[in-house]
Amino acid sequence: MKIYKIPENLKCLIFDIDGTLYTSDEYVKEQVDVQIRHWSDLMGWSHEQGRKKIADFRSEWMKSHDGQKISLGNAFTHFGIDIDTSIKWRNQLLKPENYLTEDKEIVELIKRLKEKYQLIAVTNNPHDAAFNNLKAIGLEKLITDIVGLDSCKKSKPAKEVLDMACSITKTSYDECLSIGDRFDIDLALPLEIGMGGVLVDGAQDLLKLEKLI
Repeated sequence: MKIYKIPENLKCLIFDIDGTLYTSDEYVKEQVDVQIRHWSDLMGWSHEQGRKKIADFRSEWMKSHDGQKISLGNAFTHFGIDIDTSIKWRNQLLKPENYLTEDKEIVELIKRLKEKYQLIAVTNNPHDAAFNNLKAIGLEKLITDIVGLDSCKKSKPAKEVLDMACSITKTSYDECLSIGDRFDIDLALPLEIGMGGVLVDGAQDLLKLEKLI
């Protein structure tokens, strides 16, 4: 875990979901790979060909953007796959129930945090897929507000999704803490606009964070 900034007047916790509220490298990778496999099948390519096309594009994009990473949804747009199609694929293809289970320690933690702070999830999955992920880990009744890919048709990092999170929670930038497992996607922009930021290596880091805030 790396703490970049904790707001002095903290009112809202903005959670990424995948790799943040649960730890499953297998499912995090599967969410990406299942879409690439599906795209490859539609295009008549082998899965390896599809993976290479995405990997090569991401590599070139990083080189021309000072090492920053690009989300899969934004990478797909380069190949003519628009956000609406990404939304459809994710809702159809993602099966969290095959990979995730409830972590009672994390559930109890989120219950405690909910007593003190506004909680919202901001994710690059569409709302239904994100809800299903939260349901699989037992948090769908605790984190009920979700800003997803279909909320404003923007993929993180995008200011629009953060503005929507603030609007829903009725908070300002300097009252929010963004928590995620990818700096470029989850933290760089929030920090730039005045939010707090904490980089985690998985859900267990959230237990350490509770003591710090």
